[in-house]
Amino acid sequence: MKRTIKKAAVLGSGIMGSRIACHFANIGVEVVLLDIVPRDLSDKEKENPAARNKLVNDALQTAIKSNPSPLYDKSKARLIETGNFDDDLSKIKDVDWIIEVVVENLEIKKSLFDKVEKERKPGTLITSNTSGIPIHLMLEGRSEDFQKHFCGTHFFNPPRYLRLLEIIPTKKTDPEIVDFFMKYGDLYLGKETVLCKDTPAFIANRIGVYGMMSTMHVVDELGLTVNEVDKLTGPVIGHAKSATFRTSDVVGLDTLVNVSNNLYAALEKDESREIFKLPRVVQKLSDEKWLGDKTGQGFYKKVKKDGKSEILELNLKTFEYEEKSKAKFDVMDKTKNIEDVRGRLPILLKDDGKAGEFFRKTFYDLFKYCSNRIPEIADELYRIDQAVAAGFAWELGPFESWDVLGVEETASKMKEAGMEPASWVQEMLDGGNKSFYKFENGKKHYYDIPSKSYKVIPGTEGLIFLDAFKESNVVWEKPGATIYDIGDGVLNLEFHTKMNSVDADVIEGINTAITMAENDYRGLVIGNEGQNFSAGANLAMLFMYAVDQEFDEIDLMVRTFQNTMTKARFSSVPVVAATSGLVLGGGCELSLHCDAIQAHAESYVGLVEVGVGLIPGGGGTKELTLRAADEYTPGDPELNTLQEYFMNIATAKVATSAAEARKMNILRGGDEITLNRNRLLTDAKEKVLALADAGYTQPVPRENIKVQGKSALAMFHAGISGMKYGSYISEHDQKIGQKLAWIMAGGDLSAPTKVSEQYLLDLEREAFLSLCGEPKTLERIQSILFKGKPLRN
Repeated sequence: MKRTIKKAAVLGSGIMGSRIACHFANIGVEVVLLDIVPRDLSDKEKENPAARNKLVNDALQTAIKSNPSPLYDKSKARLIETGNFDDDLSKIKDVDWIIEVVVENLEIKKSLFDKVEKERKPGTLITSNTSGIPIHLMLEGRSEDFQKHFCGTHFFNPPRYLRLLEIIPTKKTDPEIVDFFMKYGDLYLGKETVLCKDTPAFIANRIGVYGMMSTMHVVDELGLTVNEVDKLTGPVIGHAKSATFRTSDVVGLDTLVNVSNNLYAALEKDESREIFKLPRVVQKLSDEKWLGDKTGQGFYKKVKKDGKSEILELNLKTFEYEEKSKAKFDVMDKTKNIEDVRGRLPILLKDDGKAGEFFRKTFYDLFKYCSNRIPEIADELYRIDQAVAAGFAWELGPFESWDVLGVEETASKMKEAGMEPASWVQEMLDGGNKSFYKFENGKKHYYDIPSKSYKVIPGTEGLIFLDAFKESNVVWEKPGATIYDIGDGVLNLEFHTKMNSVDADVIEGINTAITMAENDYRGLVIGNEGQNFSAGANLAMLFMYAVDQEFDEIDLMVRTFQNTMTKARFSSVPVVAATSGLVLGGGCELSLHCDAIQAHAESYVGLVEVGVGLIPGGGGTKELTLRAADEYTPGDPELNTLQEYFMNIATAKVATSAAEARKMNILRGGDEITLNRNRLLTDAKEKVLALADAGYTQPVPRENIKVQGKSALAMFHAGISGMKYGSYISEHDQKIGQKLAWIMAGGDLSAPTKVSEQYLLDLEREAFLSLCGEPKTLERIQSILFKGKPLRN
């Protein structure tokens, strides 16, 4: 049976329900969002539909206004219709999928399902988003059709940003329904869909909460501070910035306590059950009701001091709040310039200080626990990695991390430390299998325990993994960039500088890749599997030249960058940028000059050079001026269109999604959006081949870009002066704005005139060079380089 989801119903509008509704709206699905009628209504209010829907409407508005936003584009909120269970439950007759997201109470859920059964159309999908209640318990008293179409679909909060969707079927769920959810979550919701067993907390929370509780026990043992632990358990090991204690404060300590207590009660046969017992520190905070952000204090507390906000941390010995401790570990200095977490982990675990001891205790314990959970919570090890990495925003899952450290060597050290892994790990090693994963024939394989052999991870057969090409398909390589042959006549250029910033290696890589593609291939993808496409140009070399007033060198740098962007624009084969994460400054300029952009939905795109006292000098200003000119139609107020583009650059506006980038005309008609990050490079390659197969024609430099001259300059200068007099911008901002205006107006031409791309590039380069000589620009660059903070001077 072919299924499509045109309309969904979300029952429950709390933090999860309202945001799940928003994510369905993100992909264009109509949503009916329902909740209870407020209990405290007056007799008059009970007759008022607005009052009866107050709870659900307030919840939705809170979600829409929250930051970060649950919507790719605020206009998508129009797809969400609100109502209440008493008056509007009949509307579920018209939906294709009903998702229950009410309070975590089995009896309340079963009571709601009683009502749903009376209104639900047979064959309609129905799922629960519970994170802790066994799925099979919800089937008691349900019809056969309900049971057949029911399972758990556990989204993680926030649903837009955390990629995990756990699918938990019961024994009565139709296998066809399970297959549908696995594919729909992947292709349409952009999720890492993981098939789970109906075991306590399923996979991600079972492992993730264990990891947090294990860490807290070790903290008690080693006497580490709150800030030290968050320094050790954040980005340095490929985990989220919120690390351990900040995550607890954000989520709420009560949630962690409830899950841990429930797991302790349910897992009588778990060999590591005692870890779920609350550590002394957690018990104390729970008793004091210091639950984190929701109570104003937890492991951290925000206070006002001298009119400024300050974050204090909890002293875990005295339970007093103090200034943040200095988190200084020598091993962190050794790894700070290693961009790939795979390069950092071996160094961190070999450290002979307290940090190394902490890493060994926590990693070895987690590895042991995960190995013992097979086949209890998952039959295959890759499911544990997928769930934990996607659910907790880890770059690597536990078994992937173990692979990086060396399975055999690490297993030996675990035994020495009294944390022996499950017996199947040694059996794997004895059989000559030295890793949990390997790449063969461009595909990612995992070690299958029952068959004692490697199998392709289901669902990934057609996906591109750059690791699969690193041994035999590298055609060019420098420290900052690599070119791979990814098959079918397509090359892929990967950056691996810090935050994928554009430096000399990257520039050489772009030029080399395009030349190679023009000579022997059908096209080129520029993309990677990291968190960011590119955070912009490497400012360090520019700063050095600017301080020394080496303007000839700066001129050469800018010309080279502009020429490289021009080469990307006018190549004889299609060039596609596969963007995700940060796409800023020079990274944005590169994507603007490619034939097409294949953007992950979470692409944060913008020309941000004004923030460091510059203007986009690699063709970005030229390109948006060109696009503004192309938007002009007879009778339109042309200056209004130009002004909008000007403001996007002058305010360093960054699109907070690919959908918003489309509204800013950074993404255009032929550009496409990929929802699942795992599919981005695959989709970009297909885009290259589609362009090539359609009879790709090399573009021709434009000579007909209409600029407005003095009329635009007058408008820009009036607006800039008004902002300066209103104290919205500084004097230096005013100067930058005037130089940007000069370029986008095309100079002080007496009348609208058609100019060439090169004309605008020359204006761009001249403005960029002049700003490099400004002391206030150097101060802004210095602040970014040495303090990591923007400066408004």
